[in-house]
Amino acid sequence: MTFNSWEFILFYPVVLLLYFVLPKKARWPMLLVTSYFFYMCYQTELIVLIFGTTLVSWVMSNLIEKTENTKLKKLALAITLITSLGVLFFFKYFNFLADSVFDIAKYFGASISPVTLNLMLPVGISFYTFQTLSYVIDVYRGDIKTERNFFFYALFVSFFPQLVAGPIERPDNLVPQLKEVHVWDKDNAIRGAKYMLLGFFKKICVADLLAGFVNTVYNNPTEASGLGVIIATVMFAVQIYCDFSGYTDIATGCARIMGIKLMKNFDSPYSAMTIKEFWSRWHISLSTWFRDYLYIPLGGNRVKKYRYYINVLIVFLVSGLWHGAAFTFVIWGLIHGVYQIIGSMTIKGRNRLIEKVGLSVKSPLVVWVRRFNTFFLVLIAWLFFRANSMADVGVLFNKLFTGWNVSVADTFEQMGLDITLCVLAVFSVLSLFILDRMLVWGDAPDRSDVLVKNGAFVYISWAIILCWCLLLSKDMISTFIYFQF
Repeated sequence: MTFNSWEFILFYPVVLLLYFVLPKKARWPMLLVTSYFFYMCYQTELIVLIFGTTLVSWVMSNLIEKTENTKLKKLALAITLITSLGVLFFFKYFNFLADSVFDIAKYFGASISPVTLNLMLPVGISFYTFQTLSYVIDVYRGDIKTERNFFFYALFVSFFPQLVAGPIERPDNLVPQLKEVHVWDKDNAIRGAKYMLLGFFKKICVADLLAGFVNTVYNNPTEASGLGVIIATVMFAVQIYCDFSGYTDIATGCARIMGIKLMKNFDSPYSAMTIKEFWSRWHISLSTWFRDYLYIPLGGNRVKKYRYYINVLIVFLVSGLWHGAAFTFVIWGLIHGVYQIIGSMTIKGRNRLIEKVGLSVKSPLVVWVRRFNTFFLVLIAWLFFRANSMADVGVLFNKLFTGWNVSVADTFEQMGLDITLCVLAVFSVLSLFILDRMLVWGDAPDRSDVLVKNGAFVYISWAIILCWCLLLSKDMISTFIYFQF
């Protein structure tokens, strides 16, 4: 069951009705049952993993809080880390590591047999694993008190709107809200519904429309042209933003109608002027998680310069691995780490150069040049992220330099740029850009406020219906990209 499915359209109103009709004490148990049902609609047999991870982390967090023995506290924390990360490693990275060892041994002439297991990647495992880890670490640090009721803690881990693709919620934000008694609130209902509409618009009217064109190039790079690679990469940048932030908006809307406010996960990332700023706007729940639980414990920027650079590389290396068990993701992460290091090393010199030519670092020209430069650097990294293999990366870069003997018309034909879908996609992207600009210019306190203006609410509703019908007729409805992470 995905958000963009008929099953969810039937599932969510039933949950919402039960939530406000049932007695107050029965609401959170109902949410727990429906959240587990929601997950089991993806992978019934793997529900044992999320339950096991939840049970171990709850037992260890209670042990950490009750004991005064420092060694026992550390042991309990270690057991949690080993268990949670061990499950994550086995299902997500075992085959990647085994294949890498086999390739290295083969390169040096060793004769070993490859070991590959037929494993199914549990949906959302990276998200709920990090959520349980943050909980136990916060208890260990003394930042929060542990939850005595196991089943209520299980609801925190499995709350269905953000279970499979985030945002990665912190216990101090979500747990108190789940304990509150929420009543039906018209304002929350309107805001939540409009969040959901914005999310569906991003997913159905933008991401899914662009997906087919992107896949045509990246799934068959040998046939692509240089222009085709550029167009597909720009399209993918828009696709992945609308796909992922669209999921977040729908999740935020679902929770908001019930009176629960999830953390902000995106903040117009492509308007960033530096890579560092980009990461303060993109997947904020993951960025702040790595900051609080990896970067700062490593020493952050409170260490010598060379150590700071190493810390940055470690964080982005781990971030790349978090996204997927492939060298394309690893290199994507390292590229962003190198970007940050170079940016840190050159920022003062670049600012002095700008001032020498008589411009202010805040002048519109400098701002837009920096935004374009940042977006260009992000695009280069996205090519690695989207490529199916390192071999494909080589082909795609080769096409950028040599694949220019194909006309624009032939490129469009190769990409299957259907005129109807193209017009809809361009119109949708421009509409989304205008909505984002309205947020920035109007300094709207809430994303849903924008949808009230100028009949945008009605326009978006009809656009979703039109595009969904079109995509269904062409069998182009797709799942969310970040489900694979």
